Amino acid sequence: MSSVDDLTAKARIRDAALRLFADEGPARVSMQAIARAAGVSPALVVHHFGSKDGLRRACDDHVVSLARGRPGGPADAASRDTAGLEAMLAQAGPARTYLARALLDGTPAAADLFDDLVSTTAAWLAEGEAEGWVRATDEDPRARAAVYVAWLLAPMAFGDHVSRAMGADVAGLDATLRFSRIGLDMLTHGLFTDDRWLRAWDDIRARRASTTPRESA
Repeated sequence: MSSVDDLTAKARIRDAALRLFADEGPARVSMQAIARAAGVSPALVVHHFGSKDGLRRACDDHVVSLARGRPGGPADAASRDTAGLEAMLAQAGPARTYLARALLDGTPAAADLFDDLVSTTAAWLAEGEAEGWVRATDEDPRARAAVYVAWLLAPMAFGDHVSRAMGADVAGLDATLRFSRIGLDMLTHGLFTDDRWLRAWDDIRARRASTTPRESA
């Protein structure tokens, strides 16, 4: 087997594992099943990745690299133009599902990715404030970024439930565009027509801040 074929087989094994891990969870997927899905022998899977844990780490690293993007790559293009955004969403279906499961499982790679996404989003929102297309906030900017990232990831993390409520598989591009459009409308135009809930939350926080340690004990 040539080195090019070897690399192609390795990527094919990783992609097959990513799909199976996303659909069934790593605990339910055997190395033999991954080999069958990739069209290779179990020995070749072991040759490239050593074990299922090694294969899981390779999937983690691959999804992290997709989400972070690279200069000139799909994620970078998505920040600049609609076509780039569509390309990124179209190719990332299995990766999004895998990421959702990884976040719920709490893998180290997923934790690192979440922290990185929060930092990147905080910088992006600060840039938006400076350019005038993001509302300025007096609140903790990192907390706002964390809430925004959690909002974006929630449909993936609760994929089965959101799919049932929407009547469509949220792993698909059409459903992704549908729920993302709803979220963007809420973020752009707002949901509530007055500030009663915001004032209620501020009142609660103010009362808690003025409570002495003895009263709160």
